[in-house]
Amino acid sequence: MSQTFPFPFEPLPYPYSALEPALSKEILEFHHDKHYKTYVDNLNGILADFPKLQDTTLSELLIHLDDLPSDIQTGIRNNGGGVYNHQLYFHCMQGNGFCTPEGEFANAIHRDFESLDNFNRVLTNAAVKLFGSGYAWLVYEKGKLSVVTTANQDTPISDTRHPLLCIDVWEHAYYLQYQNRRADYIANWLSLINWEYVNSMFQMAEAQDETI
Repeated sequence: MSQTFPFPFEPLPYPYSALEPALSKEILEFHHDKHYKTYVDNLNGILADFPKLQDTTLSELLIHLDDLPSDIQTGIRNNGGGVYNHQLYFHCMQGNGFCTPEGEFANAIHRDFESLDNFNRVLTNAAVKLFGSGYAWLVYEKGKLSVVTTANQDTPISDTRHPLLCIDVWEHAYYLQYQNRRADYIANWLSLINWEYVNSMFQMAEAQDETI
């Protein structure tokens, strides 16, 4: 998340059909090309009038929201969060077959959740029970993994909390295929997790943690 203004409309890291049957091509086309792009366009539109903020990274904008001009804080929270959350969400999925955590990251999953199956249960429970729109996250904070939720396009990013993975439970993420069956969407989504990418986020978080 180190890009600065103008923030790019990033392509999907895989073909639109790569996640079928768990997520349809139609859903990804709408989700990526319409919803995500709108957040990118809105964020760039806001920052176009604030040249002093145009060298600020997306992460820095979201971490230091309270330091921004008051009249754009809500816009940056909603649209900057929408860009950040969607980029992580799309990268957290893959269509090349099921994989599992490995190495030190697998040990951390077992340390903090007892097992991968229990992690899946904890994440599922958080995502199913989240009222309205938002995300369920796996985060790393001060040497420990945990699951948290955020509403709307809020993010858990901070100097000490590092997002590693998120599942989008806004209705636009699943409704065209699953209608109101959020639990079915979540159950199928778990098989899409790109653990290699999540592990890279874990390693980055550990390295950053050592410098704090």
